Amino acid sequence: MPEENFQLMIHGLRGDWDVELVDDLELTITDQHTVDNPNYLFLDITIPKGYKGDGIPLHFSDGNASFKLIYPLLKRDELPNIHRGINSADLIYLIFPDRFANGDEANDVNFGLTDTRVLRDSLKTRHGGDIKGIRDNLYHFRDLGATALWINPLLTNDQPWESYHGYAATDHYQIDPRFGTLEDYKALVNECHQSGIKVIIDIVFNHVGGNHLLIKDLPSKDWIHIWDEFQRTSYRAPTLMDPYASESDKKIMTDGWFDYHMPDLNQKNELLANFLIQNSIWWIEMTGIDAYRIDTYAYSDAEFMAKWAKTIKKYYPKFNFFGETWVHGTPIQAHFTENNKMNGEFNTELPAVTDFQMYYAINDAISKPQGWTDGMAKLYYTLAKDFVYEDPNRNILFLDNHDLGRYYSMVGEDFEKWKMGMSWLMTTRGIPMIYYGTEILMTGFTDPDAKVRADYPGGWKSDSVNKFTKEGRTELENEAFDFIQTLARFRKKSKAITKGQTMQFVPVDGVYVYFRYTDSETVMVIMNSAEKEMALDMDRYAERITSATTAKNVVTGSQVSLENLKIGSKSSLILQWN
Repeated sequence: MPEENFQLMIHGLRGDWDVELVDDLELTITDQHTVDNPNYLFLDITIPKGYKGDGIPLHFSDGNASFKLIYPLLKRDELPNIHRGINSADLIYLIFPDRFANGDEANDVNFGLTDTRVLRDSLKTRHGGDIKGIRDNLYHFRDLGATALWINPLLTNDQPWESYHGYAATDHYQIDPRFGTLEDYKALVNECHQSGIKVIIDIVFNHVGGNHLLIKDLPSKDWIHIWDEFQRTSYRAPTLMDPYASESDKKIMTDGWFDYHMPDLNQKNELLANFLIQNSIWWIEMTGIDAYRIDTYAYSDAEFMAKWAKTIKKYYPKFNFFGETWVHGTPIQAHFTENNKMNGEFNTELPAVTDFQMYYAINDAISKPQGWTDGMAKLYYTLAKDFVYEDPNRNILFLDNHDLGRYYSMVGEDFEKWKMGMSWLMTTRGIPMIYYGTEILMTGFTDPDAKVRADYPGGWKSDSVNKFTKEGRTELENEAFDFIQTLARFRKKSKAITKGQTMQFVPVDGVYVYFRYTDSETVMVIMNSAEKEMALDMDRYAERITSATTAKNVVTGSQVSLENLKIGSKSSLILQWN
């Protein structure tokens, strides 16, 4: 590693022990840290560049007894094309692993863990999906056109209930055995890379599960945020930048717990901060992944997150990451992004966020009639605020995810509206993300959240239908799959979409038009939310159309005249010309 300093956490000593290096003159213990709990000792060790050893030899003694321990140092993989990061040329496919596909029924139950239930008819217990199920269906992602997989957390969640979602880790260094093994995951990453698919790990810094070793045997009182009585976070992100906010409101936002079984980590504790940073490096090194998605980003300590980001960038320049910022208001969302003009000298170092503002806007645009700021106008106004970001093209766009109502349900199972939203997702600025099952029109509302995390039909051997195959899908589901596939293939080849500039026009009467373009390619996207067919005044768009008279309909492949152009009610049209 380029960094010579390393901090080793040792647990289980249960007493006063002296520690020294054995038979190694190159390594140095520069400092030792004791904490409230005598079961822990933290060692700062310097490992010089070029060190050839394969471990750190340590000798422990307490005056009466002694023992030796070697902490292994592994050889780095210098594989080509690893840690590639994600960009606006990618199409992300989000997988909820427990509910996607069960490739190995033998790992469904692990009697060494607290919860041994596997009940597919229960919303909040495990259903058996695993890493092998994802590996078995790599062809599905390739066929659809996805270039990156974002997989919800796979770490061990040894919790007594609701351990299926993965967001309450109880071991930072272990794949949950009900999902598989570390070797299974490494094989998945390798197979994805061979197929031209990148892999994104979902990580959580804000909290852990109540059964985590470091919670059951706390190293120190300030390892987590402790309240006299349970205090849930307020979820009010504006308190962090509100010039009039009270200190108590800020504290509740950042230090309150996300839920009863999710202790809130105090990243101001430097030992915990080092633990989290080194753990992130370990996963990148061990697996060869390409990016991180950071859960509940806004709730963690801002200075820690900036330090973490700078460290990751230093080690892995091609690697990147984005934070979940489920907030309201573009300035509030942009506050968390790097190099914005609102934070004074403080820089978050966060390249991108999950763009909830665009999510709110597209839902408003499709579901409401146009007003001065409502309907299609909201989409226009939201995009017009992109000046607050250093580069909005890095933001992650979506129509739904594992915490939101399924998009097809949100548009009232109206397929034309579904296509309109999908057309926008695949052509506007940013990096599009598709939630598993969207391609087959899966439905569900968040009452509770588990209802939008249903099993993918065909992912279990006992399923009566297999929607991973064309034969198993209905005619409408195949039309939806083909629609995404067509747009994904077009998007992959279109420099105007993946690298081009954007120009939008103020919506009129429910019709919104924007262009993506380069010097050699132009894409015109038309969306009509009105209740009737609308004729377009093409002279209004002359500065981008210039001399073009015809264009290709990207979805159908047919040629379209740019004179007297009309668009049907509740529909969209994507046109391209060179």
